[in-house]
Amino acid sequence: MTEIFVSTDVETDGPIPGPFSMLSLGSAAFLADKTLVSTFYSNLERLPGAGEHPETMKWWKTQPRAWAAAHENPRPVAEVMHSYVAWLKALPGQPVFVAYPAVFDYMFVQWYLMNFTGESPFSYVALDIKTFAWSLLKSDFRDTTKSVMPPRWFDAQPELTHHALEDALDQGKLFCNMLAEHLNNR
Repeated sequence: MTEIFVSTDVETDGPIPGPFSMLSLGSAAFLADKTLVSTFYSNLERLPGAGEHPETMKWWKTQPRAWAAAHENPRPVAEVMHSYVAWLKALPGQPVFVAYPAVFDYMFVQWYLMNFTGESPFSYVALDIKTFAWSLLKSDFRDTTKSVMPPRWFDAQPELTHHALEDALDQGKLFCNMLAEHLNNR
């Protein structure tokens, strides 16, 4: 079955799901050749009783446009997550979760999927772009950042907007460019 690389970004009001909420979910589904198959985006209502982490909120104060965008037309969480599962299942292949960093975004998405739909089309499959870059660059892991990645990996130097779908699209293109180089050098 064809793998579909689902580049995903979330915006949140804290470092972990449950005590804090996912505010926005954006995914861009790509084929390995960088063909964009489909996108998904939604803002979500906050979890009942959830708080706002002080450090996260301090950072959000530096991003007023992104904060406003993450609060436009929020939808009920269960509705969003069921729509997301339906979107994932409609993709023409097996979804592989891709993010930068995967550990953060996957934690939120998996928690929300399991809590609100009882299933995850991703299973336990997540690919971290930073780790993939580290393996290609053969550098120290902590030194592997976008600033040291070769310009050929970027269609254009992305500026993080902290809009979940825009960031998912940018990181998906980055991943596909890295994947193409990896496959050409095997």
